[in-house]
Amino acid sequence: MVSARDAEPQRLIESTAEELKKTLKRPGWADYVKTGVSRERPPEDADWWYMRAASVLRKVYVDGPVGVSRLRSFYGGLHRRGHKPAHFAKGGGKVVRVILQDLEKAGFVKQAEKRKGRIITPAGQKFLNGVAKNTK
Repeated sequence: MVSARDAEPQRLIESTAEELKKTLKRPGWADYVKTGVSRERPPEDADWWYMRAASVLRKVYVDGPVGVSRLRSFYGGLHRRGHKPAHFAKGGGKVVRVILQDLEKAGFVKQAEKRKGRIITPAGQKFLNGVAKNTK
């Protein structure tokens, strides 16, 4: 049996994004927002919100209890500062926070009781494993 841990990440995220389109709603401000201070422009892909949500869901599944700060570090990048050397900058927090809240409302993740962060629910595991099973 194929689980979400065994599936190829890129294909799993693309398939999960297609499934999440049916349950999640993209906010209106997502058309104009950058995904972090290290980015110069908003994403060009129209479905970037669902791709990021699928990626966040997979990260919560694989890495156990994770919070907004750790996910911001994962989605960060080099902030180019003109002629000065580039430094690492975290990704935007609001995007990650709202996606986690939406996934919580959908029942795929929940807040961890003993540790800070969010963990995957049995419904979220079933959802991801089902998508991984159907991914070619």
